[in-house]
Amino acid sequence: MYIKKILLIIALFGILGLAAFSWYVYDIIFSPNTAFSEETAQVYVPTGATYAEVRELLKPYLEDSEEFDLVAQKKGYINNVKAGRFILKKGMNNNEIVNTLRSTNEPVWVTFNNQERLEDLAGRIAAQIEADSTQLLESMRDSAFLTHSGFEGRNAIAMYIPNKYQFFWNTSAVEFRERMKEEYDRFWTEKRLARAEEIGLTPHQVMVVASIVQKETAKVDERPKVAGVYMNRIEKGWKLEADPTVIYALKDRLQNFDTIIKRVLYADLTLDSPYNTYKYKELPPGPITMPDISSIDAVLNHEDHDYFYFVADVENFGYHKFAKTLSQHNANKRAYVQWINKQKINR
Repeated sequence: MYIKKILLIIALFGILGLAAFSWYVYDIIFSPNTAFSEETAQVYVPTGATYAEVRELLKPYLEDSEEFDLVAQKKGYINNVKAGRFILKKGMNNNEIVNTLRSTNEPVWVTFNNQERLEDLAGRIAAQIEADSTQLLESMRDSAFLTHSGFEGRNAIAMYIPNKYQFFWNTSAVEFRERMKEEYDRFWTEKRLARAEEIGLTPHQVMVVASIVQKETAKVDERPKVAGVYMNRIEKGWKLEADPTVIYALKDRLQNFDTIIKRVLYADLTLDSPYNTYKYKELPPGPITMPDISSIDAVLNHEDHDYFYFVADVENFGYHKFAKTLSQHNANKRAYVQWINKQKINR
């Protein structure tokens, strides 16, 4: 009888010990282990990161890092770290956190527009995904890729259609470039290609004219009208004589695209540059900026009118006065020159 009691007591302690241990394990796995007050926290795990590095990234967000280690080890995460952007929710337990880090890489929205050069674009993208600007620029300039894709250095920026795109944060520079080529091909639908052929331009030429339209007016509703002026000039075999191309030529000559030029001088019109449409009748060798979709479609669907000239409208800022003849244009231009002189804008 005495032995039975002892065995019963031992069994009871064993059950209690097992229960305590089970509760301890349960608590480690399923109890909340977040240390932030916001509803969510974002964790960015770099490509090639070790578990030790991930642990350091997680420290500010965890109540108990050692308990997280136990679960991470048990679930095999320690030797299977994944790169990406991960969203932790307040009150998550260790099991949920590990599952999130293993399988729920959340995409980011990447946006860009109004970039004048690949250098500017690379910097803009590098601020939004893991790849750095040097990697991105090298990828964008890769000669083999450009040749294979039908581009060259001076028109390469035309491949990047401004929009809002979803990417995984850990997208590489090459993956970004390849995706943008796919988006470019998707943008140039059969309808757009047919329309470009109808107006006598290649897609590259459409992008060049669109970039000029983009620089000429920020008013989306005015862009088809401005595009119509340039298409009239192209059809007549005239020089485009677009001030934004001269400004780009000046920046390109100075290799300083941060400089601000508010006024084009007569002396600037003689600058020997393939971008100077006052000197050369041919279109510039590439876009002078990244045209957005409204400017591209404005060229493809330009207004059919008889205007050949336009100048800034000082009575309706942001818009322009259009003219069919040079004499009409000169009258409009005199009003603009008087206004700009009054503002003492010399450059």
